Amino acid sequence: MPKRDVDDFISHWKGATAPEQSISQQFLCELCDLLDVPQPGNQRNGSYTFEFHVSETQHDGTAKDRRIDFYRRACFVLESKKFQEKVAEQSQLELAAEKMGAVARRKKIAAPVRDTDRWDDAMLKAFIQARDYVRALPTSEPAPPFLLVVDVGHVIEIRADFSLTGRAYQPFPDPLTYRILLEQLRDEKVRQRLKLIWTNPVELDPSKRSAEVTREVARHLAELAKSFEKAGHTPKIVAEFLTRCLFCMFAEDVGLLPNGDGKPGFTELLNSLAPDGTGFVEMLRTLFKEMNEGRKDEISLILRRKLLKFNGGLFADNTVLPVNGTQLGILKKAAELDWQHVEPAIFGTLLERALGGEGERRKLGAHFTPRAYVERLVMATIIEPLRAEWENVRAAAVQLGKGGKIDKAREIINQFHRRLCDLKVLDPACGSGNFLYVTLENLKRLEGEVLDFAGQFGESFKLEMGTAHTVDPHQFLGLEINPRAAALAELVLWIGYLQWHFRTRGQTMPAEPVLKNFKNIQCRDAVLAYDGEPQPALDAAGNAKSVWDRLGKKTDAVTGRAVPDETKRVPLLT
Repeated sequence: MPKRDVDDFISHWKGATAPEQSISQQFLCELCDLLDVPQPGNQRNGSYTFEFHVSETQHDGTAKDRRIDFYRRACFVLESKKFQEKVAEQSQLELAAEKMGAVARRKKIAAPVRDTDRWDDAMLKAFIQARDYVRALPTSEPAPPFLLVVDVGHVIEIRADFSLTGRAYQPFPDPLTYRILLEQLRDEKVRQRLKLIWTNPVELDPSKRSAEVTREVARHLAELAKSFEKAGHTPKIVAEFLTRCLFCMFAEDVGLLPNGDGKPGFTELLNSLAPDGTGFVEMLRTLFKEMNEGRKDEISLILRRKLLKFNGGLFADNTVLPVNGTQLGILKKAAELDWQHVEPAIFGTLLERALGGEGERRKLGAHFTPRAYVERLVMATIIEPLRAEWENVRAAAVQLGKGGKIDKAREIINQFHRRLCDLKVLDPACGSGNFLYVTLENLKRLEGEVLDFAGQFGESFKLEMGTAHTVDPHQFLGLEINPRAAALAELVLWIGYLQWHFRTRGQTMPAEPVLKNFKNIQCRDAVLAYDGEPQPALDAAGNAKSVWDRLGKKTDAVTGRAVPDETKRVPLLT
C-alpha cells in the first residue's frame, strides 16, 4: 500500500482494535516507512528481521526456543504488545482493585487497560522479557544499545544501554520522556530520534555530546587558570575561584540562577560589564555572598529576584580575582556553553588537569578512564547485585498484593528503599570522583524504579517514601590526598545529583540549602596518618635534600624526545 503521511498513520493506528498477533508486523512496517528507514527482511544473515530466533536457558538448565518480535543487529530488540483502551463502563472499584494489585472478582478484564497501573506493570514485564532476549542472543550477536517496547497504536517505550553489556537498560533520554505516544510522532525531532535508533544508534549516546562540551569547558578554564597564575595568583586560589564560577555557569543553565526576566543570570551579569572588566570583582563578590546566605525573603541585589540559598561551603569564601578584557572574554565564552550537558564522569578529571598548574594542563589531551569502563566495574560490583535483590522484592510484593496483603507489600518495598538510602559507597582513592558519580547516577535510576513501582500501592505511599528519604551525595564517601581533586569530587557529585533532579522533576527547585556540607570527601591519605607536618629530609651534612618534581621535561639533544629535566626539583620531605 502507499506510504501514509504522519497524520494518516496516527489516525489509522490510533483506532486499531485487532489483536497484536495480526497487526503488529504491519504497524512496524508502516512505522519504518514513516521514519524513512529500510524494511526488515532485506538484510543478510537475519540481522534485521521479524521473529529472530534465540535459545533461552531455563532455571533447570534446559533450553527453550524463543522469538524476538523485531530485531536489528547492533541497533535494537523490540517487543510488541497490544493492550486495551480505557472503557467508560469500567468501574472505579475495578480500577482501585487493579491499583492494589488484586484481580477484580466482579469482572475479569482480558488484557490490561492502558494508562492504568496494571498496564504499567504489563509494560514492565514486556521490558523484562525483551531484556531476557538480549541476554539469550548468540555470542556472535552484540548486545544492542536500544531496547524498545511497543503497545501497538498507543506508545513506544525506549530504553538504552550504551555500555553495550545488555545489563543496564535505562529509560531514554530520561524517565520523564522515554515514552513516545503515537500523537508525538508528528514532532520531527521525535521521528529523527527513532530513525537514528534504526540507522545509527550510537549517535544518540549522550556521553559523546557531553564529552565534547566537557572538553571545551576544560580548555577555556585551562586558558584562564594559566593567565591568572601568570598574574601572580597561586594555583589554589585560582582553582577555588574558577570552581565557584563554573558552578554558577551550571546553575544558570539548569534554572537555579535565572534573573527577573527569566534569562540566564550569570551570563547576563558578565555581558553587563564594561569590556575591560570594570566592576567585575564587586559584582561577583556580591553574588557569591548572596548565594552563600540566600535571599529568600529579600530581593537579590544582583539578580533582581529571590535567590536560593546554596551554602555547602563552596561559597563561604567569596574571593574574586580581577579580570582584564581577555579574561572576561574567555569567561563569557565558557558561560555560553551548554553546561547542563557536561558529563560528570569525566568532568572532574579534566577540571583537575585544567586547574592543576602547567604540568597537569599538559595532560588535557591525554587519556582518561571512559565512562563505559567505569560503568562496567560499578555495575558488576554494586548495581547488578542490588537489581537482583530488587527483582526478588518486587516479585514478592506483587504476590502479596494479589493476596490482599497490601501493608506487608508496602513494608518490604519500603525496607528495600531504605536500604538504598542507607547504603554507603567508599572510594579510598577517589581522585575527582568519577567512580562515585557513576554509582550515584545508577542508584538514582534504581531508586526511581522503586518509587514508580510503589505508586501501584498508593500515590500517597510513593510520595511518603520519596520525601522521607532519598539517595543523595552524603552516601558517597571518598578519600583523596590531592586537595584540589577532593574539592572537585564533591562538586562533581553535586552537579550530577542536580542534573538528575531536574531530569526527573522538571523545574521543581531542590530543597535549601541547594548544596549541603556533608564532608563526605576527605582530603587525607587512605593508608597513613601523620603525627605532624612533614619535615625536609637532610643529608649527612645537614643540607636539605631535593628530588625531581616528576613534571619538568626537557628535549634530549640526541634523540629529540622529552626526558626528565633534573633541574626541576622539589624538597624531599620526611
